[in-house]
Amino acid sequence: MRLGPHELSSNLFLSPLAGYTNLPFRLTLREIGGLGWATTDLVNARSLLERNPTALKLTATAPGDQPLAIQLFGSVPEEMRDAAIECERMGVQSVDINMGCPVKKVVKIGGGSAMMTELGKTAALVRGMVNAVKIPVTAKMRLGWDDDNLTAPDLARVLEDVGVAAIFVHGRTRAQGFSGRVNLAGIRAVVQAVRNIPVIGNGDVTTPEAAKHMLTETGCAGVSVGRGAFYDPWIFRRTDTFLRTGALPPESDFADRIAVMKRHFERYLEFYGEERGARLFRKVAPWYTRRFGPSKPFKQRIISITSRADFEAALTEYLAWRAQFCDAEGKLLPKFEPAPLTSSFLLADGEVDALPAIKVPKGPVEVW
Repeated sequence: MRLGPHELSSNLFLSPLAGYTNLPFRLTLREIGGLGWATTDLVNARSLLERNPTALKLTATAPGDQPLAIQLFGSVPEEMRDAAIECERMGVQSVDINMGCPVKKVVKIGGGSAMMTELGKTAALVRGMVNAVKIPVTAKMRLGWDDDNLTAPDLARVLEDVGVAAIFVHGRTRAQGFSGRVNLAGIRAVVQAVRNIPVIGNGDVTTPEAAKHMLTETGCAGVSVGRGAFYDPWIFRRTDTFLRTGALPPESDFADRIAVMKRHFERYLEFYGEERGARLFRKVAPWYTRRFGPSKPFKQRIISITSRADFEAALTEYLAWRAQFCDAEGKLLPKFEPAPLTSSFLLADGEVDALPAIKVPKGPVEVW
């Protein structure tokens, strides 16, 4: 898999989701392995140019956080061009343009999904960015505004003509938001619309099998994972192994999950400071608990932590409480084990392996 001049370690990408795909999460996923490329949370181009502290925090990186793209949103050509130049100066490997975000805060200024409704204006804006920098410029889009306006194939052709290096396409419309099923046929239409650049599919990839299914059904060059990485931070390593060997690795055990959660937590404290980091981690820890088995007391306690000591106390109490559901070796008794991770495919003969929908996490995406 190549993106512009970059040869990637895998064809697996981390999708940006505001409030979650920050530096602590990216570093944690990269340490686990299998992730080929990551993108920052979406950043307002004007805020970046104004050196807004929030924008600078969103674009913060560190050794080991490469290859990395900064995702920009905005509708003023000069601001988007100058922000791309600033991203190149910051040393990242690529600039990604958000044309897919469905939330009102982004769309109302002409960014996100609104860029899919005026192809001429969008092409001119993107051309200015491509001509201003040497690093690759990519675009993240949805299938269109709604089911009556599936403009993604036309937009993809236009963007390839002005020099975009890759297309990321979420197989839903703006009208769908994060609901309903991903439309694999819609992603396939985008793949077929371009001549040479890679198209990366996104949406409903929650297991290695789902990633392979998307690759097979759409012909896309790679797969981008968002919410599935919160549900299972090991998804990139497991999927990379599955795609390379055909063997599906087992899920990580409880000890691994605790160890990774603790490293993730420590990175939050290092990045945000102890009190703020602990408060922000309140919305992250519950994702880990989904694979812990019985965990109600921990989930109730973790949403009130304000320090490292609070976190450690909550974890110590939980481990002692959880022991009642385990055998002499510390393994959960079979009746308390979480259900195996499965996938949900829409095939000609109906659904198989139904997986409950992963809700959009509470946070900026929900309240915008």
